[in-house]
Amino acid sequence: MKKFAWIAGIVLIGVFAGIFWYKFYFVFGEGVKAGSLNYFVKKGVMFKTYEGRVVQEGFQSPTAGGLQSNEFRFSVVDTDVAERLERASGKFVELRYKEYNGMLPWRGTSNFVVTEVLTVDNTGKTDGSALPFNQ
Repeated sequence: MKKFAWIAGIVLIGVFAGIFWYKFYFVFGEGVKAGSLNYFVKKGVMFKTYEGRVVQEGFQSPTAGGLQSNEFRFSVVDTDVAERLERASGKFVELRYKEYNGMLPWRGTSNFVVTEVLTVDNTGKTDGSALPFNQ
């Protein structure tokens, strides 16, 4: 009976570890979002995390005849990416991100974590002629 309890305990710990990994560390989706960087800030009580919002333009509202602004709220873990975004406030940006199933307090307040700044449009145009950030 004691052996069965040990085996059951180990299996139960393995199942909970698998569920925890799937919920918080499994990358559910990856992609690129583009829009105007509305704000970017470092905030938090216990864990100071970088949080931002990109406003994507031109999406139609579900109601007839209306337009809505689509917001992409995200977190940033990498300080190099955060420094680039701090300098890009108000500009058109393209961001590569990873989507997780759940958020962790030290990773930010969003399921979306930006991993790279692809381009920053320094001219203010949003016609797709953005320059790579390193130029």
